[in-house]
Amino acid sequence: MSAPVESGGAPGVPEVEYRVRKDPFSADAVLGPLLPLLTPWLAERRWYEGTRVDRLLPCTATVVREGAGALVVAVVTAHGPTAPAAGTRYQLLLGVRPDLPERLAAHALGTVRHGPWAGEHVYDALADPALTGMLLRALAADRAPGLRLERAGRYPLPVGLVPRLLTGEQSNSAVAYGDRLLLKLYRRPEPGPHTESEVLRALTAQDCPRTPRLYGSLHLTDPGGESLTLGLIEEFVPGAEDGWTSAVRSARDHLTDTDGTGGAFTARARTLGQAVAEVHQALARAFPRGRLSAAEIAEDAARMKRRLADAVREVPQLGRHQTRLTAVFDAYGRLAGRGCPVLAQRTHGDLHLGQALYTPGGWHIVDFEGEPATPAGERVLPQPVLRDVAGMLRSFDYAARTALDALGDAANPAEQARRRRRADAWALRNRRAFCAGYTAAGGEDPSCRTEQLTAFEAERAVYEAVYEARHRPHWLPVPLAAVHRLAGAVT
Repeated sequence: MSAPVESGGAPGVPEVEYRVRKDPFSADAVLGPLLPLLTPWLAERRWYEGTRVDRLLPCTATVVREGAGALVVAVVTAHGPTAPAAGTRYQLLLGVRPDLPERLAAHALGTVRHGPWAGEHVYDALADPALTGMLLRALAADRAPGLRLERAGRYPLPVGLVPRLLTGEQSNSAVAYGDRLLLKLYRRPEPGPHTESEVLRALTAQDCPRTPRLYGSLHLTDPGGESLTLGLIEEFVPGAEDGWTSAVRSARDHLTDTDGTGGAFTARARTLGQAVAEVHQALARAFPRGRLSAAEIAEDAARMKRRLADAVREVPQLGRHQTRLTAVFDAYGRLAGRGCPVLAQRTHGDLHLGQALYTPGGWHIVDFEGEPATPAGERVLPQPVLRDVAGMLRSFDYAARTALDALGDAANPAEQARRRRRADAWALRNRRAFCAGYTAAGGEDPSCRTEQLTAFEAERAVYEAVYEARHRPHWLPVPLAAVHRLAGAVT
């Protein structure tokens, strides 16, 4: 009892394909008429990666209702020139109201033209505290049809907290409830195990003080029977400042200081190293840890070289360093054959200053999703811990360069050169402090694993160069400078 419904006939409107279930008020019934509205709205979302949508297909959806408002939680599949053949899944949270308050007018997508909700207004549900509060209440009471909250332990889920949407340039969306809960929603849900959910569940069971407590993970089953992780509910860390903001401010103070005392960050960098080491040790207790074989290290190095070759084609400026970077990766690949062990375990996967929150009680490490460009199946694999260390070291370099760029060009070349030297010195001092803290807390000493660390830093810098070339070309000199430095490390 399902039937295709008309396609959009106006110029520029994509072909619409959808099916209506028996229930005329099902989410699929309302999604069909909405698909043409979603196309231009998607193109403006920070978390949408694509230039044009050829087709949007409903994948699965559910409706949560309370009073006159309705929340549609849906996963759609986008097909376009930049998407894989199977399309890319996106999670949408849409509100439907017969009358739209003025405060929500800026978040409107449009009006439903036909179907059971014809004439009603559709808008971004995350902008509406009434709907995000309703969602939390429904999850706590197991009254969200189609959605499944897998609880992480004995901790009750508090309700009645005032929700607010968190802003910022993120690939996902987040809603804070008071100062106690954080609902994190994955905009590109993928089937199979989810690394962040698994990691936080394990760390919560250990009462790890350096990571937020997990209350539960949110799941939905698609029509093919695959379980999609839509998000998670975790402890909100109140009164926190992210490490990136703090580090950039410190670097800027250091660059503008005249007596050499400003911009101190080394104490925080050292304690951040200690916090990362503690998290790595907790992960080693929770998940299998082992030594990579010679073949596994060689394959890892080969993969790094393949990514480098791909990057050179996209960023030709890397070509002048390709031979030396290949030698850096080869040196790493030969470690096992020389009797140098490389231990692997579950790691953070995308560690940088923006993933660390500083509070009066110390550092908290967050966002264990892994590198977005890495396939989901690879993110759950054990990795050398120094990959995380390398990511943080690169972040200190970026913080220094960001502070330098924010000051603009100096009045004379001599002053500009002085600022560059001070920026480099700030980054080096804090990189060393981070490594010292990491080692003091029982982490693997980076100074004793220079070939590993150099290879992982170079790998990260190449990744950054591709990212900047695609999204922020004016920032490309930052990773290119690091590539130049790291390529010179080969002997």
